[in-house]
Amino acid sequence: MKADGRSSRSGEPEGGRKTGRAMRWSIGTAIAVVVGAGGYGWFGPLGLGSARSASPPPPAARPVPVTAGKVAVENFPVYRLGIGTVQAYNTVTVKVRVDGELHKVAFHEGQDVNQGDLLAIIDPRPLEALLRQAEADKARDEALLANAKLDLERFSTLVKREFATRQSVDTQNALVVQYQAAVLHDQAAIDNAQVQLGYTTITAPLSGRTGVRLIDQGNIVHASDATGLVVITQIKPIAVVFALPQQYLPEITDALRRGPVNVLAYDQHNRLNLGEGRLELVDNQIDQGTGSARLKAIFPNDDERLWPGAFVNAWLRLELRRGTVVPASAVQAGPEGSFAFVIRSDDTVETRPVRVAATWEGKALIESGLADQERVVVDGQYKLRRGTRVIDTAQAKSAEAKGAPAKTLAAQPGAPTP
Repeated sequence: MKADGRSSRSGEPEGGRKTGRAMRWSIGTAIAVVVGAGGYGWFGPLGLGSARSASPPPPAARPVPVTAGKVAVENFPVYRLGIGTVQAYNTVTVKVRVDGELHKVAFHEGQDVNQGDLLAIIDPRPLEALLRQAEADKARDEALLANAKLDLERFSTLVKREFATRQSVDTQNALVVQYQAAVLHDQAAIDNAQVQLGYTTITAPLSGRTGVRLIDQGNIVHASDATGLVVITQIKPIAVVFALPQQYLPEITDALRRGPVNVLAYDQHNRLNLGEGRLELVDNQIDQGTGSARLKAIFPNDDERLWPGAFVNAWLRLELRRGTVVPASAVQAGPEGSFAFVIRSDDTVETRPVRVAATWEGKALIESGLADQERVVVDGQYKLRRGTRVIDTAQAKSAEAKGAPAKTLAAQPGAPTP
């Protein structure tokens, strides 16, 4: 450094260099402070932008699509269901009553027969011979009786003239009585032979349908045989015997006082209606083992859809009641009993306890819990909770078909827009 105070390198004074260096340091510090403050304001304490710190609210829950139905007030038939068995109205096992050869079989298996129709013939010749023998015995005894009566008249005339004794008259009188008894015996033998001969012709004791033939033509049959010729069952009309719990007896007796009680017969799946009949009998005692009462209904069975031995579901119709009716699928089972999801005016649901009186053909009669014209959820309940927002799929499809922007999922708050 020279004596005049200039730098040997730049020719500037020493104090000027210090002053410039200080100014640059101050300006750099100020810029750093400004940049730091801006960065803090931009990124925030967590290093995130202020714009990002104000995140949008979470999207609203999408409504659950359900099928809705309306509560209605209408006439509803009240039924009681029991499991029953179809029985023939009458069943007869046709047996022979005399011994002999089965001379002829006059029916076909599965044939419909009327009362009095010929079924079979047993060889009648032995019994015809017995009948002729009895008739001959009667003719002989009648001849003896006639002769004894003539002798009695002679003895009675002679005894008046004292040409005969009273003992001879009494003896002859006893002989007449004896021959009279013999004639009566012969007549009884004739009647028995005629009856036995009539048994050789076997006719249907009732109208019905024959089953499998149990013996073939040409066999020797006996009155003591355990099996018969055929079994005839009467299926028009036909009976259904079923059981119901004893708690329904007061309702059944009240219905019988009002008039005839109808019974419907359905198959085991309750899908096919097999016929409609009338209740004929309520058994005179309760089965203590099951606590149920036996009932019997008679069906015309003109279409032969009921068959003896089949199991059916018997629906006993008690009355036609007017009340609140909903689809049966709207009623759900819970730990506290039956309930239904009711759709409120804001399209949210609430659980409502209900009391079901009866169900029939996909509908339920509600005693309490629902009011007329209320909307209930019929399908889609498995995703629902109290307060869940729902959308009726039927209404949505109808609105889309008409071109109206119905309540679709895209129109809900927070849903993505197209």
